[in-house]
Amino acid sequence: MVKENIRWLYQAIGLEKWLSKSQIIEPISGGMQEVEPTDSILSGPNTENENYISWLDEHPCALTSFHQMMIPAKGKQIVVFLDYDGTLSPIVNDPNRAFMSDPMRSAVHEVARHFPTAIISGRSRDKVYEFVKLDDVYYAGSHGMDIMGPPLLAKSYHDKYQINAQDEKGKEFTIFQPAQEYLPSIGKMLKELKTRTLDIPGALVEDNMFCISVHYRHVLEEDYEALEQIVWSVLSDYSCFHMTRGKKVMEIRPSIKWNKGDALEYLLDTLGFADSSNVLPFYLGDDKTDEDAFKVLKKRGQGYPIVVSSIPRETSASYSLRDSSEVLSFLIRLARWGETSA
Repeated sequence: MVKENIRWLYQAIGLEKWLSKSQIIEPISGGMQEVEPTDSILSGPNTENENYISWLDEHPCALTSFHQMMIPAKGKQIVVFLDYDGTLSPIVNDPNRAFMSDPMRSAVHEVARHFPTAIISGRSRDKVYEFVKLDDVYYAGSHGMDIMGPPLLAKSYHDKYQINAQDEKGKEFTIFQPAQEYLPSIGKMLKELKTRTLDIPGALVEDNMFCISVHYRHVLEEDYEALEQIVWSVLSDYSCFHMTRGKKVMEIRPSIKWNKGDALEYLLDTLGFADSSNVLPFYLGDDKTDEDAFKVLKKRGQGYPIVVSSIPRETSASYSLRDSSEVLSFLIRLARWGETSA
């Protein structure tokens, strides 16, 4: 009874940090179970969270709003889109160790059993798959410039960018890559950046196929300016590319009109929901690049853009989740809803 009262209190103010240690076990009788945390110490809000709680008035917690959000979902096709870093996995110091937890993997798998599900990330598509290791979801890497989607070719997109293929198990899918012609230039920049940043301790240049990420989380403050100058210097020789910024990362990307919002629309198209009024997309993401997808949903007047953030920020999202632990709880609820509504 005490635990239930605490649960209610934390839900009422939009914080469910105590769920951060919840685990998922294998489905039992067609459902999923959350295991109560073994640690009885509950971390609650403090004065630093006052602005965040006020921000929740405009971007309510998707956990506490879940039942209200699902009222319009009955009779509609839910489609789920997920960012990876900071959403399905916490932001970590070493980007090569941004592993997905087994409970999160299980939750995504359960969601994908009931609804078409895609992961749209700035990482290379192959790298995201190595982290996720699920065959029942679609993958879009390089901020949507490398998509593995349903086997239906989208008629509104040029055929030279999309091909049908099969995996080793015979499963058919479509590969869509609208920035193919930029690969030679990306290869040259990648080689130059790796060479020129060798003298910057902590700098990490990551090959994400259709974009290049220069991480500086471990770079000393006094070395950051030199690193930034190197990136700008390399970029100056390639007028068809531009730089964007993320969390402790500079990214070089082709200057084409394509982003995560376009990837979302492409996947909805190939799933057969391009002009459908019977679809309800969910998009969960924490990065600035996810705002493009949030804006698409706003423009369509369909679905729920959900930002993952523990601090107040400008966003086009309608709802929010605090961190990846709340994402886990939300996905569990969504999977359960799908099970009971089938």
